[in-house]
Amino acid sequence: MADRPMLEDTKTQMPQTKCGKVLSWCRVNLLLLLTIVGVVLGVILGFLVRMAKPSPEAIELISFPGEILMRALKMLILPLIISSLIMGVSSLDAKESGRMGVRTLVYYFATTFAAIILGIILVVAIHPGKKDLKDELAVNEADSRITGVDGFLDLIRNFFPDNLAQACFAHVKTTYTNVTVRKKRIEFITISDTVENTTFLPSNSTTISLINITTSPEGKKTIVEYTEQVVRKGLQSGNGINVLGLICFCVGFSIYLSKMGPRGQVMIQFFDILNEIVMKLIMLVMWYSPFGIMFLIAGKIIEVDDIREVAAQLGLYIVTVIVGLVIHAGIVLPLIYLVIVRKNPFKLFRAVFQAWITALATASSSATLPVTFKCLEDNMKIDKRVTRFVLPVGATINMDGTALYEAVAPVFIAQMNGRELSFGELLTVSVTATCASIGAAAIPSAGLVTMLMVLTSVNLPVEDVSIILAVDWFLDRLRTSCNVLGDSYGAGVIAHLCRDELTQFDRQHMELETRDSKINGGETVGDGDEGSDDRNV
Repeated sequence: MADRPMLEDTKTQMPQTKCGKVLSWCRVNLLLLLTIVGVVLGVILGFLVRMAKPSPEAIELISFPGEILMRALKMLILPLIISSLIMGVSSLDAKESGRMGVRTLVYYFATTFAAIILGIILVVAIHPGKKDLKDELAVNEADSRITGVDGFLDLIRNFFPDNLAQACFAHVKTTYTNVTVRKKRIEFITISDTVENTTFLPSNSTTISLINITTSPEGKKTIVEYTEQVVRKGLQSGNGINVLGLICFCVGFSIYLSKMGPRGQVMIQFFDILNEIVMKLIMLVMWYSPFGIMFLIAGKIIEVDDIREVAAQLGLYIVTVIVGLVIHAGIVLPLIYLVIVRKNPFKLFRAVFQAWITALATASSSATLPVTFKCLEDNMKIDKRVTRFVLPVGATINMDGTALYEAVAPVFIAQMNGRELSFGELLTVSVTATCASIGAAAIPSAGLVTMLMVLTSVNLPVEDVSIILAVDWFLDRLRTSCNVLGDSYGAGVIAHLCRDELTQFDRQHMELETRDSKINGGETVGDGDEGSDDRNV
């Protein structure tokens, strides 16, 4: 009889225990829950406010909290990249850094090329482009003068910035500008000709303006003065951090810093403290992010002109890109992680879910970088030496989602123009899209800029890029979230591949420190039995 009340008490405590577990989980994942709520409320708020047709000033005010979030995240990118890269590389020797770098590049190039092949297969199979679709959509002019060679040379130039301070806020890019040049031309005419029936100007007279015509007294020589629009090629600084140049400098700086021994410890400690301070600032921004994300998404939904019409016209194209991104991010990347690491890939996805949502809202890999660091280091406990090297590099050159998008869009445009690309042209698209995705800055809508390189490589009309502009705001967020997942899975794979070597490196480093401390403490190795006893202890 005495046991019955105890059993009843146990039964009544069971729901409280489950409720306590739920509350405990909510406390631990409070930031994640708030972010999800912010996304849902942002979508609802955006569609509700759209019905009221707010003025541009009202839209700007609604988007303002989201703009503050973007500015705060971008503010932390520069100190985070510099401090994390220098700390990650300087904590290893040149051999370990080189091995990790090679593995990182091989993984990133392999996944990028896999995304491109997947995109081409899907767009050829689904065939979203139809010839009559181009007549329904507005086509605007675009600058077709930027070539694939220009993009490739700009990529190499940005690896070696001529001004390191300028690289902190600008990168170099090739530009074509129209310059007005004043010219003279001398025409010789016969006596039977007159000024009216003689052609003085070049055939491309659309870029030429006539200034003056002077005829000699004899009537045989006429001087024509005119201005002509001449296209000149040059280099110009573009807004945005030159991450490639900073990576190149920081890696070289860190390798030689690690070789300086005790003299370089002061500098290493400085960047270690800087990195720790930046991570604390990141936590402050992350607690603000649910509020900012809500208004960022709401403002973007309100800005779109006609969602239904765009979805009806480009629906099949949107489906093709989304299916490709889902297969790559949800099947290909987890499968690679499962085969190499032999662990549950969806555990890593849960760990970086906060970063994934942030990427959806901000559409920027660089702006999401601080959150990705926090998720992988705190939730997955990945070695900081790996994340500090792999993530900054990945946010710059590992653009799986962008590469897939840049493979689908050219084939889609070719289909709209009634043109079927040959195998050689598809191969050209694959190679050019790989280079273009590496050259794409980790900022919103950078893929549209590099898309021109891919289109010109297979002689497609670059003005047709304007057709897909209407849906780029949406697809940009999806491909950015795919990019961030690619970086995260890459960090997990590289951490697994380098695990034994990093452990051995730590062991050797500890042995060296122990030996140095004994020598500095006045103990010498090999001084009889006493030294032997000390070593045994």
